[in-house]
Amino acid sequence: MTLAVLMLHALLGMFFILAAGFVFVDTINAREENLARIRLFSKAVAALMWVTYLVGGYWYVVHYAPEKGYILKGPWPFAHDFFMETKEHVLMGLLLLATFLPIAAGNDLLGSKPARRLVQWVTALLVITGVGVEGAGAIISMGAKVAMLPK
Repeated sequence: MTLAVLMLHALLGMFFILAAGFVFVDTINAREENLARIRLFSKAVAALMWVTYLVGGYWYVVHYAPEKGYILKGPWPFAHDFFMETKEHVLMGLLLLATFLPIAAGNDLLGSKPARRLVQWVTALLVITGVGVEGAGAIISMGAKVAMLPK
Protein backbone atom coordinates (compact mmCIF):
# COMPACT_ATOMS: atom_id res chain seq x y z
CA MET A 1 0.00 0.00 0.00
CA THR A 2 2.81 2.39 0.90
CA LEU A 3 4.52 1.89 -2.44
CA ALA A 4 1.23 2.27 -4.32
CA VAL A 5 0.54 5.62 -2.65
CA LEU A 6 4.05 6.84 -3.38
CA MET A 7 3.89 5.71 -7.01
CA LEU A 8 0.47 7.32 -7.44
CA HIS A 9 1.92 10.57 -6.08
CA ALA A 10 4.77 10.50 -8.62
CA LEU A 11 2.47 9.48 -11.48
CA LEU A 12 -0.01 12.26 -10.77
CA GLY A 13 2.88 14.70 -10.59
CA MET A 14 4.03 13.65 -14.05
CA PHE A 15 0.50 14.00 -15.43
CA PHE A 16 0.39 17.48 -13.90
CA ILE A 17 3.64 18.43 -15.65
CA LEU A 18 2.47 16.99 -18.99
CA ALA A 19 -0.87 18.80 -18.77
CA ALA A 20 0.86 22.09 -17.97
CA GLY A 21 3.19 21.60 -20.95
CA PHE A 22 0.18 20.88 -23.13
CA VAL A 23 -1.46 24.16 -22.04
CA PHE A 24 1.80 26.00 -22.78
CA VAL A 25 2.04 24.64 -26.33
CA ASP A 26 -1.68 25.09 -27.02
CA THR A 27 -1.49 28.69 -25.82
CA ILE A 28 1.32 29.43 -28.29
CA ASN A 29 -1.17 28.52 -31.03
CA ALA A 30 -4.25 29.98 -29.32
CA ARG A 31 -7.23 30.25 -31.64
CA GLU A 32 -10.97 29.77 -31.40
CA GLU A 33 -10.74 26.02 -32.08
CA ASN A 34 -8.52 25.24 -29.08
CA LEU A 35 -9.64 27.88 -26.58
CA ALA A 36 -12.04 25.53 -24.79
CA ARG A 37 -9.31 22.88 -24.63
CA ILE A 38 -6.84 25.36 -23.10
CA ARG A 39 -9.36 26.25 -20.42
CA LEU A 40 -10.28 22.62 -19.77
CA PHE A 41 -6.67 21.54 -19.45
CA SER A 42 -5.82 24.50 -17.24
CA LYS A 43 -8.51 23.24 -14.85
CA ALA A 44 -7.04 19.74 -15.16
CA VAL A 45 -3.61 21.14 -14.23
CA ALA A 46 -5.05 22.67 -11.07
CA ALA A 47 -6.98 19.52 -10.19
CA LEU A 48 -3.97 17.26 -10.80
CA MET A 49 -1.75 19.48 -8.67
CA TRP A 50 -4.20 19.42 -5.77
CA VAL A 51 -4.74 15.65 -5.96
CA THR A 52 -0.96 15.13 -6.17
CA TYR A 53 -0.57 17.33 -3.09
CA LEU A 54 -3.24 15.45 -1.15
CA VAL A 55 -1.89 12.00 -2.04
CA GLY A 56 1.68 13.10 -1.26
CA GLY A 57 0.53 14.74 1.97
CA TYR A 58 -1.19 11.54 3.04
CA TRP A 59 1.97 9.55 2.34
CA TYR A 60 4.14 12.11 4.15
CA VAL A 61 1.98 12.15 7.29
CA VAL A 62 1.26 8.42 7.46
CA HIS A 63 4.36 6.73 6.01
CA TYR A 64 7.37 9.08 5.81
CA ALA A 65 8.53 9.21 9.47
CA PRO A 66 10.39 5.85 9.47
CA GLU A 67 11.90 6.57 6.06
CA LYS A 68 13.04 9.99 7.26
CA GLY A 69 14.85 8.31 10.14
CA TYR A 70 16.66 5.96 7.78
CA ILE A 71 17.59 8.81 5.45
CA LEU A 72 18.96 10.99 8.26
CA LYS A 73 21.08 8.12 9.63
CA GLY A 74 22.23 7.01 6.18
CA PRO A 75 24.97 8.29 3.87
CA TRP A 76 22.64 10.81 2.16
CA PRO A 77 21.07 12.89 4.96
CA PHE A 78 20.93 15.81 2.53
CA ALA A 79 18.16 13.92 0.73
CA HIS A 80 15.88 14.97 3.55
CA ASP A 81 17.70 18.02 4.96
CA PHE A 82 17.86 19.84 1.64
CA PHE A 83 15.65 18.16 -0.93
CA MET A 84 12.59 17.24 1.17
CA GLU A 85 12.68 20.56 3.02
CA THR A 86 12.96 22.45 -0.27
CA LYS A 87 10.21 20.35 -1.85
CA GLU A 88 7.88 21.10 1.07
CA HIS A 89 8.31 24.85 0.58
CA VAL A 90 8.39 25.02 -3.21
CA LEU A 91 5.18 23.00 -3.25
CA MET A 92 3.22 25.99 -1.94
CA GLY A 93 4.27 28.04 -4.95
CA LEU A 94 3.20 25.24 -7.28
CA LEU A 95 -0.20 25.04 -5.60
CA LEU A 96 -0.70 28.80 -5.96
CA LEU A 97 0.39 28.88 -9.61
CA ALA A 98 -1.70 25.83 -10.52
CA THR A 99 -4.75 27.30 -8.79
CA PHE A 100 -4.17 30.62 -10.59
CA LEU A 101 -3.83 29.02 -14.04
CA PRO A 102 -7.57 28.51 -14.76
CA ILE A 103 -8.18 32.12 -13.72
CA ALA A 104 -5.47 33.35 -16.09
CA ALA A 105 -6.76 31.07 -18.87
CA GLY A 106 -10.20 32.64 -18.48
CA ASN A 107 -8.85 35.92 -19.90
CA ASP A 108 -9.15 36.98 -23.53
CA LEU A 109 -6.39 34.75 -24.90
CA LEU A 110 -7.31 35.43 -28.51
CA GLY A 111 -7.36 39.21 -28.37
CA SER A 112 -4.72 39.91 -25.74
CA LYS A 113 -1.08 39.03 -26.21
CA PRO A 114 -0.32 39.86 -22.53
CA ALA A 115 -3.02 37.39 -21.46
CA ARG A 116 -1.41 34.67 -23.59
CA ARG A 117 2.03 35.54 -22.23
CA LEU A 118 0.72 35.30 -18.67
CA VAL A 119 -0.60 31.77 -19.28
CA GLN A 120 2.67 30.82 -20.98
CA TRP A 121 4.78 32.13 -18.08
CA VAL A 122 2.61 30.40 -15.49
CA THR A 123 2.72 27.08 -17.35
CA ALA A 124 6.46 27.39 -18.01
CA LEU A 125 7.06 27.96 -14.30
CA LEU A 126 4.82 25.01 -13.47
CA VAL A 127 6.67 22.69 -15.84
CA ILE A 128 10.17 23.77 -14.82
CA THR A 129 9.43 23.72 -11.11
CA GLY A 130 7.44 20.49 -11.42
CA VAL A 131 10.37 18.74 -13.08
CA GLY A 132 12.64 20.02 -10.29
CA VAL A 133 10.27 18.72 -7.63
CA GLU A 134 10.05 15.34 -9.39
CA GLY A 135 13.86 15.23 -9.40
CA ALA A 136 13.93 16.08 -5.70
CA GLY A 137 11.53 13.22 -5.08
CA ALA A 138 13.88 10.88 -6.92
CA ILE A 139 16.81 12.01 -4.77
CA ILE A 140 14.74 11.52 -1.60
CA SER A 141 13.80 8.02 -2.74
CA MET A 142 17.42 7.26 -3.53
CA GLY A 143 18.44 8.58 -0.10
CA ALA A 144 16.11 6.01 1.49
CA LYS A 145 17.46 3.23 -0.73
CA VAL A 146 21.15 3.90 -0.02
CA ALA A 147 20.36 4.16 3.70
CA MET A 148 18.94 0.63 3.65
CA LEU A 149 21.83 -0.98 1.76
CA PRO A 150 23.85 -3.48 3.76
CA LYS A 151 26.90 -1.92 5.23
